Amino acid sequence: MTVVLDTATLIWWTTDPPRLSSRARRAIDETSEILVSTISIWEAALKARKGALVLPGSIREFARGLADVERVTVRSVDAETWIANVELDWDHKDPADRTIVALAQLAGAALVTSDRRILDFYPRGVW
Repeated sequence: MTVVLDTATLIWWTTDPPRLSSRARRAIDETSEILVSTISIWEAALKARKGALVLPGSIREFARGLADVERVTVRSVDAETWIANVELDWDHKDPADRTIVALAQLAGAALVTSDRRILDFYPRGVW
């Protein structure tokens, strides 16, 4: 099984695991592959820059560290993902959320998120 982490889940999983639900934690622990979109790294960088997120190091170190975690694959947003993003039949304007959902859909993966709008839209959402 493969799971995609949305940005909040990624941040909590790496910096504050108790914030994850038990179901989310189990999905992450039991999966063979964890996909992270580069758009989540971008979102985390913006939050850190605004002071809304404190990372244990720089965003560059955070991204490098993710790449070194066993089972984690960091996926760049490619043309196929952008096209899937705009083809989603979903009235949601946040490009990051749309991109993460598109990645999960393309990968045929579960999506670990606490975001109610995503959970209501994406049938394989887990929280």
